[in-house]
Amino acid sequence: MEVLQQLEPLMREIIAPQAAQIDEQARYPRAALDALAAAGLLGLISASEVGGRGKGLAEAVQVIERIAQDCPCTAMVLTMHYCGVALIEPFADDEVRRDIAAGRHITTLAVSEAGSRSHIWAPTGTATAAEDVIHLNALKSMITSAGEADSYVWISRATQGEGNTLWLVDSRLPGLSIPGRFNGMGLRGNASSPIEARDVGVPRARMLGADGEGEAVKGRHLMPFFPTLIATTSIGLMQGALRRAVAHVAGTRFAESGSSLADLPTIRAYLARAQLRLEQARLLRDDTVAAVQAARADTRTRLLQTKAAAAEAALEVTDIAMRVCGGAAFRKELGIERLFRDARAASVMAPTTDVIYDMLGKGMCDAAA
Repeated sequence: MEVLQQLEPLMREIIAPQAAQIDEQARYPRAALDALAAAGLLGLISASEVGGRGKGLAEAVQVIERIAQDCPCTAMVLTMHYCGVALIEPFADDEVRRDIAAGRHITTLAVSEAGSRSHIWAPTGTATAAEDVIHLNALKSMITSAGEADSYVWISRATQGEGNTLWLVDSRLPGLSIPGRFNGMGLRGNASSPIEARDVGVPRARMLGADGEGEAVKGRHLMPFFPTLIATTSIGLMQGALRRAVAHVAGTRFAESGSSLADLPTIRAYLARAQLRLEQARLLRDDTVAAVQAARADTRTRLLQTKAAAAEAALEVTDIAMRVCGGAAFRKELGIERLFRDARAASVMAPTTDVIYDMLGKGMCDAAA
């Protein structure tokens, strides 16, 4: 609750008021990030030994859920920052870690590629060793905070043998370019764009973990955060959509009778159904956090389930919010159509919902074999 109490003034004064403009202008939420940095929330999961707050997944969930109710763009940028920090903390030098903890450094994930699509475990980008410098070549796709973050947590093929490797890449290095800026339907302020690397020289010391062990490193340090926080963005977004929908139907009245839209049984039934879908997704997310904290045997399954369940629930809940508010929902001032568009992203973010369904189904069949 301490973290939420600290966050609430930022929501009222900066993050919520700017959300519509961020969407309309496809503007990166720099002011929101600066405010979060000043409050120590960019360093929320950084270790206390380097000046961070020393918090974990549970606190990150609280922050992301609250922000996503009003500005899913800011929530997703912060999600990718926290995911990057989770991989940086165990391996990077103290100078980088201190800069992150102090809010001077924003990072993000650079894992998806044009060649591997949603199969983020199979990068096509290469890393060629030349003494103490590694040369990276790749075409990354849809990287949040492209050109805005200070660093990218980058995945490539291993320099030798099988597997893949993670690197901490300075975003200002020569050879990095952004072929085209994002201009899309939802999450428009995320600066989610391709990044091309042409013979980018990275010090070998910026390797995160061992060469060829990228999947193991991701499984241990990234997986608790990545699907859980993406699911949490969907959950917060659903809360925001329902809050706006309920306020609209309760406050809108028919002139001839004086009754409100909320007096219609069909409207109430739709809202109840949407609330149920939200609560189901939240309960699964909360159980996922509990599974991570207890290192339960079903943790991997829960992590995959929570991303898929929350993403699909957000599609349904925002559709219902649009439906019950009718034509008013199409107007930008209500804020529902923005959340409706933003909700479409999670189900197609790698690994996509369909890929997750296949992974879960394979696990079920393998267990029965």
